[in-house]
Amino acid sequence: MDMKRTVEIGILQSRSGGYQAIARSNLMGAYAAIDAVNADPDISVRLVPVERDPEGKIDLYAPLCQDILTASRARHVLGCVTSWSRKEVLPVLERAGATLWYALPYEGFEASDHVVYMHACPNQHLLPLLDWAMPRHGRRVHLLASNYIWGWEINRLAREVITTAGGEITGERHLPLGAVDVTGMVDEIAVLRPDYVLNSLIGPSQYAFVAEMAARLPGLPILSCNLTESELPLMGATSEGLVAAGPYFRDPGQSGGFGNSHEAAAHAAIMEMARLFHRHPGGEDLPLAELLARDAGAGPIDPATHHTTLPVLIAEVCGGAFHVLHRRPAVMGDPYLTRPDRLPEARPSFRVIR
Repeated sequence: MDMKRTVEIGILQSRSGGYQAIARSNLMGAYAAIDAVNADPDISVRLVPVERDPEGKIDLYAPLCQDILTASRARHVLGCVTSWSRKEVLPVLERAGATLWYALPYEGFEASDHVVYMHACPNQHLLPLLDWAMPRHGRRVHLLASNYIWGWEINRLAREVITTAGGEITGERHLPLGAVDVTGMVDEIAVLRPDYVLNSLIGPSQYAFVAEMAARLPGLPILSCNLTESELPLMGATSEGLVAAGPYFRDPGQSGGFGNSHEAAAHAAIMEMARLFHRHPGGEDLPLAELLARDAGAGPIDPATHHTTLPVLIAEVCGGAFHVLHRRPAVMGDPYLTRPDRLPEARPSFRVIR
């Protein structure tokens, strides 16, 4: 006899649109975890997904999140790809006392009472990447990003880190979301010849830029904090040599495992939801802060910032797969960069403006 209690959870991911490769990875990880939870007789909950597809359209995220919360009993939603979409749903979550489980890397400087941050923030991706890159490649860096919060904040922080370390920003450019005309960007890089490019473009913009660079400036290093295996098939051979930082890369020499860190983070999010709901019956209806207070730090989520401890890996694409170049011990997410154990090389010095 099935003694599990049913718990509805929201799934807000795009099965189409410019970021579908990333969203589909989240979906794969989430549904694999739901199946595992529901098949486990030792977990007292049965998870029922309530899915909505915003199709990568920013104006659909908030109303579809609202629809999940009004059409079901779900108060925990796994979803969103871009930081823009995350910011769009925050007011909806706040009004409902609901929680978003966000399984993508992001730019930091946020610790909402209504979000669990299951992927990396800057002290888990950008700072380690720059700390590794500057001694090896140099300190003349060109910054490129999509024109929204992820790109603005990553470039702002990178600029502070690099200049504090005595480096030079050869240029900084932001491309509208979805734009693929990258010729001018590459023209500028060809003239300025930086030591490497920090690439924070997303979706089709990134694919177009990588292809143009491979054709015109092969061998110039391109580094990223938001590239995973999910997008390599969309770039083909032009992805060779790309370097990325993240908490997980699939070992090409082993079978099994997750396809990429987006899949791994979504899987971990659902498993942690299930653990909390099992450990605290009725917790699925509680605000996040109260649920974590009841858990008393027993799980991986920092009750103060709602971030998690993650390993730090730096990897390079070779033969169509990522190969890890460097590993650091796991580190707790530090969204406001206030911890005393930050990396010594990539350490910005913020000043108070009076």
